[in-house]
Amino acid sequence: MPEDDEPLELCPEERLARAALTRIAEPGDERAGRWLRTHGAQEVVRALREDASPLPGVDEQRWAGLRSRAERARPEADLAAIEALGGRFICPGDREWPGQLDALGVTRPIGLWLRGAPNLRLWALRSVAIVGARACTEYGVHVAAVLGAGLAERGWTVVSGAAYGIDGAAHRGALAAGGATVGVLACGVDVAYPPGHAELISRIAEQGLMLAELAPKDHPSPSRFVLRNRVIAALTRGTVVVEAALRSGSLSTARHARRLGRFVMGVPGPVTSGLSAGVHELLREEGSLVTDAAEVIELIGSIGELAPRRQGASVPRDVLPSEAAMVLDALPARGAVRSAQLAQAVGITPDVAVARLQELCALGFVERLGVGWQLSRSAGPRKATGHPIE
Repeated sequence: MPEDDEPLELCPEERLARAALTRIAEPGDERAGRWLRTHGAQEVVRALREDASPLPGVDEQRWAGLRSRAERARPEADLAAIEALGGRFICPGDREWPGQLDALGVTRPIGLWLRGAPNLRLWALRSVAIVGARACTEYGVHVAAVLGAGLAERGWTVVSGAAYGIDGAAHRGALAAGGATVGVLACGVDVAYPPGHAELISRIAEQGLMLAELAPKDHPSPSRFVLRNRVIAALTRGTVVVEAALRSGSLSTARHARRLGRFVMGVPGPVTSGLSAGVHELLREEGSLVTDAAEVIELIGSIGELAPRRQGASVPRDVLPSEAAMVLDALPARGAVRSAQLAQAVGITPDVAVARLQELCALGFVERLGVGWQLSRSAGPRKATGHPIE
């Protein structure tokens, strides 16, 4: 059945054919995507299994390789395996399918294998990706975990790749906050990769969602990690990069997000750190600088979800009218001065200077000393104004 005519729920035969194709075609294969769009999954699988002529875009050698994979594909067994895990296989056209993945065009996933109870489509509506270096610093781990927790506490789903470093820290932050998190794997959802994250992956599957384009028990490879990143970018409203070297693979997620019209954000690090060089280059181009969850939500959230404005600690001088503040600034750090001298220094009349000095005296900023005025001893030199001693 052609993709353009997909129903709300696929027929069993089409679902079975798509499950088979996740064993046959590599994730993001443009040729397979065009075949699906033109012929539908059942017809593509039939052509591969019945020794038909090669479909457009491949030579005889490549077609033979695909046919070999088709012969070994056992979609019924794969569907039974995912069901035994308490998971499911969803396809474009299903009610749970996230429509934003359709932005990938012919490279959109053939289907997704899921572990976890939540509805992927609903969780993806308010989701943000947090990605970064595997070999990260303590600073990066802290920032990613705080971001993950902050976003989860505000009702956002944290999406990442379950890898070592920044990915794992973001997932753990969301889990610690009791929030939603989705891990996108470059292997089967029943494969714990990386092995050191077996416990984390299990926790994500129990509390959140694990998903993959590859069938159960399928293995990861370098190319599959890169292709996996396009799904992370398409699934979410925006991507935050925390620590990434200039050649970091996590930057490919940001590039996919930019091409898809999603928000691209980066958390700055020390300018002396090579692990932040890629993030800084991203910020020099089109990325937006963010430092906490509130700033991320201000960019990707609804109108009015503004981050609190940052400002330094307020000091008493901040509430003074401008003319009174100018008179206060004109007073020396030590010693007294006549009102006429202050008037000349500020550019006001002596009467106005006296009036402003009396106001400052009532507020405790200055005091009278004979015929002159000086800063209040109780406030100390410049203490009341917030200025350093000159």
